[in-house]
This record gives sequence, structure tokens and C-alpha cells, in this order.
Amino acid sequence: MQRLLIVEDDAGVRTTIVNFLELEGYSVDAVASSDEALARLDQNRYPIVISDIYIDGRTGLDILEAARRKDPSCSVILMTARGSMETVMAATRGGAFEYIAKPFDLDRMLETVKRAEAALTEDTGEAEPEELPESEMIGSSSAMVEIYKTVSRVAPTDATVLIEGETGTGKELVARMIHRNSPRAPQQFAPVDCASVSPTLLESELFGALKGAYTGADRDRIGVFEAAHRGTVFLDEIGDIDPAFQLKLLRFLQEREVRPLGASRSKPVDVRVIAATNRTLQKMVEEGKFREDLWFRINVVRITIPPLRDRRGDIPLLARFFVNKYNQRYNRDAKLMESGVKAMGEYAWPGNVRQLQHLIERLVILVPNGRIDGEVDQDSLEAMGSRDHTVETLADAETEQIRRVLAATGGNKSRAAQILGIERKTLYRKMERMKL
Repeated sequence: MQRLLIVEDDAGVRTTIVNFLELEGYSVDAVASSDEALARLDQNRYPIVISDIYIDGRTGLDILEAARRKDPSCSVILMTARGSMETVMAATRGGAFEYIAKPFDLDRMLETVKRAEAALTEDTGEAEPEELPESEMIGSSSAMVEIYKTVSRVAPTDATVLIEGETGTGKELVARMIHRNSPRAPQQFAPVDCASVSPTLLESELFGALKGAYTGADRDRIGVFEAAHRGTVFLDEIGDIDPAFQLKLLRFLQEREVRPLGASRSKPVDVRVIAATNRTLQKMVEEGKFREDLWFRINVVRITIPPLRDRRGDIPLLARFFVNKYNQRYNRDAKLMESGVKAMGEYAWPGNVRQLQHLIERLVILVPNGRIDGEVDQDSLEAMGSRDHTVETLADAETEQIRRVLAATGGNKSRAAQILGIERKTLYRKMERMKL
């Protein structure tokens, strides 16, 4: 068995991990501070190090750097209750073996340690740390940490990514993070809301058109794919595209060539495609509403973002982040009280993170006495939905969510579209389809 180093400032967690691993036959050294950890690493060789991210003045990233500098083959396992996109990206690029969200299952910890043992003979190399962009991808739940890890692994590749999740969960934010951490980052990131463009215009929007190709085409138009050459195109709400256009999109993904409307020749383009949907495409395939071959083509790497109601532990982190953000933007000094955090944690959030963001922006501007507490804006919360309401399908959830937001805004479609994070004409189309 290998000798391990545990770095954890919480005495209870540290003792639990040490006792568990020693019962499994491991020899364990445990320390409570970064100074002790760095001293141990300077004096001894540890093939496996398990460290909390947030320790004291230093972080687990400092431990990671020191351990890998001493021994490039060292497997470092990082754990935290406050995960973020930046820490996962830094950990991945710094050569961390694994990143685990707290609280964790001890059996999973053991399985990770055993995998680290098996990888000890591999030459992993040491990555150079680099400055990372800021993001609003916040959350320490295990589901979010898994998303961070997937993003960090898929970003350096050109793989097509499909992002699934309800409206307001942050699908475009995930797509932007993939682009920003890819070799294509210096080039264009081009988002296209497929639901907001009519089927007759979507082809010219993406592929381009020559002057005179259709009524109103008074000049040559470069399509999004060509304009984003060597960059990334984000196709949002891909489940809403017309069945006839699905075949044309499939051909593009296979051949990576565009032929503008009215042109006689195709031209090659180099773009990465990231798609997103708030629908269940697999079910649409089964119902004959979405091409199976197109589904296979875009479903290379799939990321599913959980709704906010399924990761309520992230609500306090998100709420505090948005309070700080809008305090700075509007020169306010609003304070988030524990009663306010508790009230937010009990709400269903049908509009997900975007709804929480808009609520906090409004409260920072309007809250009396600068206190966001459990009594504030309850009417708005209740108008937007029941805490215990459930729906059977994603389509039902979308319909119910739009109903609630319209009710909360008094039927103001412009404001409802803003809260939902979609264009007003997209909302009109959805309302027409849903017969609202």
C-alpha cells in the first residue's frame, strides 16, 4: 500500500478520511495547514496527496503545484465544498488527478485512490498554469463539479457538444466556457437562437445567400458558419429547427462545407459546433420529430445541466454572487440576510438561475433598508409558481414556466421574454405552439 498525505483543515473530515483509509490498509500522514503540507512535501515523497481546495492563506492549488513540482508523477486529489469553474479548470491544467465535491461518499474516495494507484506508472507530464477567465458558472454540488470536469476535458478538443437543460440553467454560459478554454478562443463565438429565426430564413442565416437569391436579398450575405471560420457556432434551441432543415444541417456537419443560397459551389469552413436544447431530443427521435442521424452527429459529448431546484445547495453561493455583482453595478450596499437565503432555498425556481439573477437584481435596486430577507418579494415568488409543483415532461415544465412568468409580469411579454432569457418573437412562437 502507498503512503498518502491528507491536507484538510476540518478536524472531523480529516479524522474520518484518515481512519477510513487506514482501515483499508493505507499508511496516512495528515496535516491541517498549508505550511505543514508544504513542509511534509519538502521532506518526503508522497505518490498520492489528497487536499482540500480552501485551507488557509494558501489553497489546494498551491499544494497541487508543490506536489507536482517535487514529483511530476504524484497523483493529487482535490476536494471542496465550494467548487467553481475556475478552480476545476486550474486544477485540471495543473495536473490534478481528480476533483471531488464535498460531501462525498467514502467508497468513492477509496475508488479514486485506487485509480490513482493504478495510474502511478503513467507519465502524465506537468501542465503550465495559466490565467483563467472569470465566469458565472457557480456551484459546489456534485452535478456541477462533474460539469466543470467535462468542460475542462472537452474544451481543448474540437468535439461537437450537446448541452441539455431547462430554460435559464445556463446552457450558453457553458458553451462560452468551452469556447474560451479552447484553441479557438481568439476567434468568434457566434450564438444563433434557432427558435427565433423562421425556417425560411434559417438557411440563409447559417449558410449565407447571394444577391437576388430570394425576395428581399438586395446584397450578398455571409452566413454565420462562414463568418465564424475557425471559431465556434452555438446553435441554441436546436430541437426547434424545421425537419426539412435538419437534413441540410446534417450534411454540413458531415462535410463542413457551406453553399450560400443562389451559389453554384460550396466552400469549406472550419467551425466547432455546440448545440443546446431545452427539449428531450432522444424522445423527439423516438416520436419521429428529430432525425436520428442528426442526433447521433451532435450527441458526441453531452452535458446535462440540472435545474436549480435539484441543486438547492448552490442557491446561497449564487445569491451572494449576484448580490455582490449588482451592488457593484448599481453602487448599492444591499445585504443578504440568512432569512432571505432560507426563503430562496425553499422556492422551486421554475426559471432556474436566470430567474434568481433577475430577482436579486430587482431586490438590490428596490429593497428597503438594504436588507434582503425572508419577507421581501414573496408576492413575486408565489406568483411565479408553487414550491411543490411538479410536471411530468420537459415540455410540460416549459409550458408551466412560461405561464408562471407571464402571470408574474402581468402579461408583459417583453419583460417575460427578458426573464426567460429568450427573444420576444421566440416567446410569441412558443405561446402560439402551446396555445397560451
